[in-house]
Amino acid sequence: MSHHRLAPSVHAQSNQLAAALSALRARLELPGAFPDEALKEAEKAVADHRLPDLDLTAIEFITIDPASSTDLDQAVFIDRAGDGYKVYYAIADVPSFVEPGGPLDAETRRRGQTFYAPDGRIPLHPEVISEQAGSLLEGQLCSAFVWEFDLDQAAEVSKVTVRRATVRSRAKLSYRQAQTQLDAGTAPLVLQLLKEVGIKRVELERGREGASLNMPEQEIQQLPDGGYRIIATPQLPVEDWNAQISLMTGMAAAKLMLNGKVGILRTMPTPDERSLDNFRTQTQALGKPWDGQFSYGEYLRTLDPRDPKQLAILHSAGMLFRGANYTPFDGTVPENAIQSAIGASYAHTTAPLRRLVDRFVLVICEALSNGFDVPRWAREALPSLPAIMAASDQLAGRMERLALNTVEAALLVNHIGQEFEAVVISGSRQGKLNGNGSNGGSNGNGGNGNGSLNGSGPSGIVQIAEPAVTARCTGELEPGTNVRVRLVACDISAPEVLLELVD
Repeated sequence: MSHHRLAPSVHAQSNQLAAALSALRARLELPGAFPDEALKEAEKAVADHRLPDLDLTAIEFITIDPASSTDLDQAVFIDRAGDGYKVYYAIADVPSFVEPGGPLDAETRRRGQTFYAPDGRIPLHPEVISEQAGSLLEGQLCSAFVWEFDLDQAAEVSKVTVRRATVRSRAKLSYRQAQTQLDAGTAPLVLQLLKEVGIKRVELERGREGASLNMPEQEIQQLPDGGYRIIATPQLPVEDWNAQISLMTGMAAAKLMLNGKVGILRTMPTPDERSLDNFRTQTQALGKPWDGQFSYGEYLRTLDPRDPKQLAILHSAGMLFRGANYTPFDGTVPENAIQSAIGASYAHTTAPLRRLVDRFVLVICEALSNGFDVPRWAREALPSLPAIMAASDQLAGRMERLALNTVEAALLVNHIGQEFEAVVISGSRQGKLNGNGSNGGSNGNGGNGNGSLNGSGPSGIVQIAEPAVTARCTGELEPGTNVRVRLVACDISAPEVLLELVD
């Protein structure tokens, strides 16, 4: 946080932010504690749990996640196989802990996913499952759906199976640890091959004209003096390589279900010409034009999120990733089965501890892979899942926007009257800043536009370099220009921030 923050009000600020974040949970009616009957079922499921007969503990799986994560959905092992590769990908066996139609099943359907709030995680499953028995923790015997891939020399999938098995992870690595080992040349073979396969899978993605929106992770940190700051950390290369294994699994799941004519896909339409034209205009305004000579996915790979203008372009690219949906089917294959950003059919299947739909996809895929009948409870749930996931995604998105706005307001609340250097993201337009989000920023968070601050006349959205805040600003603003702005109003509880252009 800026050194200009006024020390005497630090603790009041911290308390006000904590109260605002707590109020946000109530305002959005986010899930609270698990019902007693759901907790009892979870505890009984753990106590009565039986590991699968198939023993794959000899496979030296590792997990790679954010350092603080304890809900570990995936573990990976890669080896050479002739001039190709053998990939084993273990996914937490959440279905073995949840009785279909029981209290825990009902509660997870009410939640839909894990919500990540700045003041604490709201899990999809009770911690006895999500962070203990169901998590692929280092050294723990676990039940998992193990995907086994044969890859050719180019890392293209030639064969895939999925089976339930008992596994044991050998190591829990953070992304930073994994990247450090790779950079230093001390990484074990599994990490070296993850890099090798990951790079080849990225090339295959390019061939499909796929696109990834690799936004920097925004971490909210509390300072020793009680204040807060937002740190934007660009993704490490190993995160992309690791994500490629998950994408490969989701594509394999989609293919299994399409061949079996039953399942649920994650679909997204191709961006329309208007969205592409608007994005092209935005890139020109922000000084790094996309001329359309190569795919927008390839263009996005050239952007450096450490540059404020290029970060603004990444925010703007969100307009190209709209319309994602869940498409269930049973007996008739959907006509439009493509997730356009991936450039292939795709299904969510690798995060069952944190996302409801994955639990059903895993069960369906295991049955289809082994010639079993798909469980009736899984088939019957398919029509209801899109609405559940859409409502949950909408709630999670709103929570993330408002939480970020709240913290951004806390970063600035003691700086009324102070001036900042900024980059204009979106340009001026005549109208009124009425706080309803209609003049929202390109990152979709409304530029702290959820309160009631008013400002007449032309306005736009600017991104302050330090502290990292995107907010509304009044004045004649030209996209892509560097400007100096003054903070004229700020309220943590709303949350709301209003800047004005300094002549």
